Amino acid sequence: MAENSTNVRTKLARWGMRATARSVGTVAPGLAAAWGERTFLTPWRPRRSRTSEAVLARGHQRMLKLAGEQVAVWSWGEGPRVLLVHGWSGYGGQLSAYVAPLVEAGFSVVTYDAPGHGASSGRTSSLPEMAEMVAEVGHATGGPFAVVAHSLGAAAAAVAMRDGLKVERAVFLSPPSDPRGGVRAFGQAVGLPEKVHGRIQARIEARFDVRMRDLALPNFVGLLRVPLRVFHDVKDGEVPLQAGEAVVRAWPGATLTRTEGLGHHRILYAPEVVAPAVEFLTAGRSRDVWPAPQVLASAASPRRQLRVVGGG
Repeated sequence: MAENSTNVRTKLARWGMRATARSVGTVAPGLAAAWGERTFLTPWRPRRSRTSEAVLARGHQRMLKLAGEQVAVWSWGEGPRVLLVHGWSGYGGQLSAYVAPLVEAGFSVVTYDAPGHGASSGRTSSLPEMAEMVAEVGHATGGPFAVVAHSLGAAAAAVAMRDGLKVERAVFLSPPSDPRGGVRAFGQAVGLPEKVHGRIQARIEARFDVRMRDLALPNFVGLLRVPLRVFHDVKDGEVPLQAGEAVVRAWPGATLTRTEGLGHHRILYAPEVVAPAVEFLTAGRSRDVWPAPQVLASAASPRRQLRVVGGG
């Protein structure tokens, strides 16, 4: 959720909405909170890069009906499954730099666009919904051996693991630690008075019947026993390094690699990150036989029936 702050700052400020948000927040805080909630939960859909498009085009694509949405899913290779999870206002192809080295290392790879993102349906999203989708796609594609997750996708993967998703290893890139900080940063970015920030948080908690403090990673990851490697840039302008450090301190046995000059997005494809991440996953690879990822539609989610709505 912390990613929202920079996305909104660069776009809404350009449109001159800060003054309006400040005025409405002062005279009608309830109305401002409703607008803030809706805006906060609406991701942007960036244009895919040509590099990611080329990698996705070589994958096996399906549109799966999950949680009431049509979700675009791609897969490559055979072997233990690695699930690639994008962040807020991202798309699965952003982690395409991992596909070739993982396949060459003997893994199969699955990525997807979360609802409200990329080629999938939906207009809004949230951390609870993204966490549910990590689990849904994981179950629908046969169960992941590991996850590689970026930013809010890392928080979603952690929540999914807390709620029962079984994985043997995890790599987090620039993970946020507390969604409450994201709400505050968002409110400040768009110019809403401080009193409105709490109203936005309360509306989100009521909508999803959840307490945001329960989604703060340091409050629950101490119960997880999944080996974790975190990469975080020292000058990340969207999710500060302190967030990644907080996650590592709370997660038993986790290790942190600090990078320099990669920011929040170059870290997704930098060779000095991709190579050690793949080595970390390879070191824990099971020797069990895994089904090929082309069985995308053959396993129904244990919580709801899966239906294939397209092919590739």
